[in-house]
Amino acid sequence: MILNRKKKYLQVALNSNLDDAYNIIQSLPKSDRIIIEAGTPLIKEYGVDVIRQLSNYYSYIVADLKTMDRAETEIRMVKNAGASAAVCLGQASLETINSFVENCQKEKIDSMLDMMNIEYPVKVLRQLKKQPDVIILHRGVDEEKFNKNKPIPYIQINKVLSSYNVMLSIAGGDSLREVQRAVFNGANIVVVWKEFYRSSSNTGQLAEDFLKEIK
Repeated sequence: MILNRKKKYLQVALNSNLDDAYNIIQSLPKSDRIIIEAGTPLIKEYGVDVIRQLSNYYSYIVADLKTMDRAETEIRMVKNAGASAAVCLGQASLETINSFVENCQKEKIDSMLDMMNIEYPVKVLRQLKKQPDVIILHRGVDEEKFNKNKPIPYIQINKVLSSYNVMLSIAGGDSLREVQRAVFNGANIVVVWKEFYRSSSNTGQLAEDFLKEIK
């Protein structure tokens, strides 16, 4: 599966455990606009083998590595495990980000750069040798939990897209209204996790409801 810039995607981040991950995936509606993320806690708990296991069920898996160093090594690991995309932090050194983008291209997986806690993402992008495939504008979980006034950085969407030919992902909001705002402001991918932390009888319907808003 290859991301299509003309489509809008729902990215379901799995962060709990393998049992819930399997149950959630099996409950999701069949759609080429749903992509699956092996969340950082899931990878830390089970190692990169979790990517291999999830890829048996879904064709596009994002490995949320939050790479800060050793980009070449980490990309090779997740590529061999079956990942379709990987995530590096915008807080990493320019050398690491450049290596990350280069090695993602080399291994033929999508590069995603997470701008969590970066006030001006364009300043980072301006210094890179090559642009990543996807820029993630992200309000972190702890930011939302301990600072209720911390906004999701919708304001940065147009600033990035007006200067760079990349796909734009928004993370940090889980309500229908937040999803609507992300898409209205031009996001290509909306990441959700809170409503998909545990599997439930409502999992499939929740995904359907989100997909209706992501057009």
